[in-house]
Amino acid sequence: MKTLDRTAEGPWEKYHGPNLGYIQEQYEKFLEDAESVDPAYRELFANWGPPPSFAKGEKKADTQATAAGFNREMLKKSVNAGKLVWNIRTYGHLAADIDPIGISAEADTRLLQPETYGLSQQDLTALPAEVVWDEAPEDVKNGWEAIQRLHQIYTGTIAYEFSHVHEEEERNWLNSHAESVVHQIVLSKEERHHLLKRLFEAEQFEDFLHRNFVGAKRFSVEGNDALVPMLDEIVREMAHEHVDSVLIGMAHRGRLNVLAHVLKKEYSKIFSEFMHAPTNKHLVPSEGTMGINYGWTGDVKYHLGADRFVKEGEAHEMRVTLANNPSHLEYVNPVVEGFTRAAQEDRTQPGYPKQDENKAVTIILHGDSAFPGEGVVAETLNFNKLPGFRNGGTIHVIVNNRIGFTTEGRDSRSTYYASDLAKGYEIPIIHVNADDPEACISAARLASEYRNRFKKDILIDLVGYRKYGHNETDDPETTQPLIYQKVKNHASVSNLYVDTLIQQQMITAEEADQLKAKVQSSLKEAYDIVKNSESSDHVLLNIKPSGDKKKPKAKTGVALEQLREINRELLNWPEGFTVYPKLKRILERRSTALNEGEKVDWGHAETLAFASIIADGNPIRITGQDAERATFAHRNLVLHDSVNGSTFCPLHRLPQAKASFAIHNSPLSEESVLGFEYGYNVYSPETLVIWEAQYGDFTNCAQVIIDQFITSGSSKWRQKSSLVMLLPHGYEGQGPEHSSARLERFLQLSGEDNWMVANLTTAAQYFHLLRRQASLLNTEDAKPLVLMAPKSLIRNPRATSAITDFSEGSFQEVIPQPGLGQTPKKVERLILCSGKVAIDLEEALDKQEGEDFSWLHIVRVEQLYPFPKEEIAAMLKPLTSLKEVLWVQEEPQNMGGWSYMEPRIREVAGKEVEVRYNGRPERSSPASGYQDVHAYEQQSITSFALNRKTINHQISLGR
Repeated sequence: MKTLDRTAEGPWEKYHGPNLGYIQEQYEKFLEDAESVDPAYRELFANWGPPPSFAKGEKKADTQATAAGFNREMLKKSVNAGKLVWNIRTYGHLAADIDPIGISAEADTRLLQPETYGLSQQDLTALPAEVVWDEAPEDVKNGWEAIQRLHQIYTGTIAYEFSHVHEEEERNWLNSHAESVVHQIVLSKEERHHLLKRLFEAEQFEDFLHRNFVGAKRFSVEGNDALVPMLDEIVREMAHEHVDSVLIGMAHRGRLNVLAHVLKKEYSKIFSEFMHAPTNKHLVPSEGTMGINYGWTGDVKYHLGADRFVKEGEAHEMRVTLANNPSHLEYVNPVVEGFTRAAQEDRTQPGYPKQDENKAVTIILHGDSAFPGEGVVAETLNFNKLPGFRNGGTIHVIVNNRIGFTTEGRDSRSTYYASDLAKGYEIPIIHVNADDPEACISAARLASEYRNRFKKDILIDLVGYRKYGHNETDDPETTQPLIYQKVKNHASVSNLYVDTLIQQQMITAEEADQLKAKVQSSLKEAYDIVKNSESSDHVLLNIKPSGDKKKPKAKTGVALEQLREINRELLNWPEGFTVYPKLKRILERRSTALNEGEKVDWGHAETLAFASIIADGNPIRITGQDAERATFAHRNLVLHDSVNGSTFCPLHRLPQAKASFAIHNSPLSEESVLGFEYGYNVYSPETLVIWEAQYGDFTNCAQVIIDQFITSGSSKWRQKSSLVMLLPHGYEGQGPEHSSARLERFLQLSGEDNWMVANLTTAAQYFHLLRRQASLLNTEDAKPLVLMAPKSLIRNPRATSAITDFSEGSFQEVIPQPGLGQTPKKVERLILCSGKVAIDLEEALDKQEGEDFSWLHIVRVEQLYPFPKEEIAAMLKPLTSLKEVLWVQEEPQNMGGWSYMEPRIREVAGKEVEVRYNGRPERSSPASGYQDVHAYEQQSITSFALNRKTINHQISLGR
C-alpha cells in the first residue's frame, strides 16, 4: 500500500454537491461493512482515507455534509435527486413521445418518477437547481423545476440514448447539447415555410404517383415524410463544413422521393420510367417491373442511384451521391462506406494514402427490420474504428415504419428498439417522432455536429409508420388490421404541421393551400410534358458483346534492369530495423533471383508486379484477413521488427513509386470487406483494388456482394469496377472447407464480358495478369478479375519463372505443356486443364521419364472466361489424328470448370473429336476430409489422363 499524505485532498477535490454526498454515503457503508461497497470504492478509501467530512474525525452519527450545508437527511435526498437526473438522462426515452400512431407497448417508467427515490415535490423544491442539475439554465430556480425541465427535454418528441457511450467527453457533450443547444433551437419563419414546402413536395409526389400510376410499385416514404427535409438539413450542414462529397446508401423504401428531392432527379424522368416500364400488378412480393426504363438497361427504378452537385454560397461545391442498391437492403452499407474512404484519400504520393476525414461523409438509411436482422449491418458498424476502413463517422438513419413487409417487431428482433445493435459499438442514438418535423431538423443538426466534431458514427431512429403495404399493390390489413385502422385515421405530417403553424400564426390556411397547389402544379406540368412527348427517352436493353471479340494484348513486360533496380530497393530496409531472422533469410534469397539462370517464385513475382505498377503511377489497395503477411506467408509486405515490434513496408520507401500503396489486414468478415473494396474501387477507378480471401471457400460468405454488385453492376447500373479477387483454390487434401473457391459459381455468373476468370500455373503469368489488370484501370475495358489463387504452388519450383518471362513475356490465355506435342500428327489425346492439376500432371509425366508420349499433348487453360476460343482452336488445328479432348480437373464433376467448358470445347473440337471428362464424380461436398482418400483420387485422375489405353474408355471416378 502506498504511503499517504492524509492532509492532501487527493481524489476528493473533484467531488462536489450530490456527488460528494454520494461518496460520503459509500464511506458510511464502508465503515459498517467494507464488503458492502464496490471494490473500487474499497480501494479508494483504503488508499486515500475518508472523504472531507470524515477526515476531520467527526462521529458517524453527527456527520454533516459541510460541503453542501445540508443535514444528513437532506444530503441523502440530494444524492437521490442526482440518481433521478441520471436515470432521466438514461431512460427518459422510455416515456418519450416518439410513437406517432400509438402502437408501442407501455414502458415501465418508474425510474423516472421522484417517488421511486423517496422524493416529493417539496423535497426537490428545497434543493437549489444547481445541486440537482449542474448546468441548469438561469430561469430554473430549484430542484423541482430542474427535474420538470429535464423531463420535458428527455421525454418529448426527440429522445436520447447516450449512456452507453464510454468516452466521458463525448457523453457530456451529447447531454449538454440535448439539454441546451437542441432544446433551445427555434426555426425562423422562413425556415418553417421552407420545411412545410418540403413536406408538401414529399407527400404530393407520392400522392401524384399513386393517382396517376395506379397499382405501380414505388415503395412510398409516406409516414416518414420528414426523412426528406432531414436529409436536406444534413447535406446543408456538411456543405457549411466544406465537405466535398456526401455519399448516401439506402434500400428502396422512399428512394424515389429521395431521388426527386434530395438528388434533384427531374420529375419528368421519373414519370417516364413509370410510363415506359411494363408493370405487373400481380407480381407480389417481387419488385414488379421488367427493368426497361429511362436512361439505363438493367434494373428497376427504385434501385437506381444518382449524382448531383450542390453549391452552398459562392465558393464551395459539393457532390451528393446516392448509391445504386439491389433489393438486398443493407448490403449497400459497406459499398457506400468504401465510396467515402476512397473520396477521403489522396493516392498520388508514395506510402499509405493521406486521409482527410473532412472531405467526405457517409449517410446510410436503414430499415427497422433490416438493421437488427441483416448481419452485414453489424459487420459494417465494426468499421467505425478500424485503421483500414474507418471514415470519420457515418450518420445512420433508421427509417422506422415499425413493420417489415408483414412482420412486426416482436417477430423480427429480440431487442427493445430496432436501433439497439448500435449500442454495442458505442454509437449515440437519437429517437425522433416523424410527426414532429422541427424535432427531426434538430436531430439532423445534432447528428451532423457530433459527427464533424468527434469523427464517429451516430444514429437517428426516425420513428413513423407505413401508409400503405410493403408495396402499393399489397393489402396490409390482412395481417395488421388494428395498426392500419390507426393509420387510416391519422393525419399526414404536412397537415399536422400546417395546423401547428396556423396556431403559431406563422402561416394562414390560404397561404398553406397556395403553397400546396404550387407543388401540385409543378408535378402536373412535368407529367404533361412526358405524356405529350412524341419521342421516347428511355433506353431498351443494350446487348453487350459476348466476350469472344479479341482485343490487342497489353504490353506488360518490364525491362530487366528496371526490375533489378526495384528488387534492390525492396531489400533496402531502414537502418536499425531488425527483420525476423528466419524471414530475413527467405527475403534475402530474392537478391539473386533476377540473375541469369535463377527463378522467381510466386510471392516475389507479386511484389515485383506491385512495385512496377506503383512505379507506373497507379495506386494499389489490398486488404484481406491476413493480407499483410498472407495466409500462406508468401507476401510479407509489412515487416515487423523482431526487437521493438515496429513495422515497415518496403513499397512505401520505393524511390520509383509515383502513387500510394495501401495494405491492411481486415476484420474477420467477407461480405462487408468485399463490399467495401468494391465501393472503394468504383469511386476510385484509377486504383488497383485487391481483396484476398483467407481461403477461397470463404467467398460463400460474400455471395450477395458477388452476385448483386461485382458480377452484374456494370449490366444493371453501368457501374464500372476493376476489383481483383484472390481466392486460394486447390485440392491439397485439406478437406471440404479448404479446397475449392467454387470456380463453377464464377463461371456460371460469367456473361456479357462482365469479368475475367483465371486459374494460373506460373509466377510470371500472375505478374503479367496483375499488370494487365492495372493497364485497364479507368478505361472502358475495365472489369473485375477473379483469380483462383494458388496454395501449394506458391512454393512449388514448377510454378517459378525465369527473369526473361517477366521482361519479354506477356499474359498467355493458354500455355502448351513444354516437351509435348512435338509431332502434332501423332497426337491422339489433347488434355485441357487449369490450375494446380496441370502441375500434378507435369510431375506425373516427369516420373515416367523415357516413355513415349508422342500420342499426348497437354494445354493449360489459364484464362477460363472470356473463353479463349481462338487460342484453343489454334492448338487443335495441327492435331490431325486427334481422337479425343479430355478435360481434366481436380474438382467433382458438378463443380469446377467442366459444365462451363464442355459445350465450348465441343464447339471448337467439332463433331469428329470426342470430348470427355476426367476428374472426381459428382458430389455434394467439394472434397474429401481424409488425406488418404484425397491422395488416391488425385493419383487416379493423373494415371487415367496419362494412360494411352484409356482413350475411349470410361474413367471409374467419373461414372
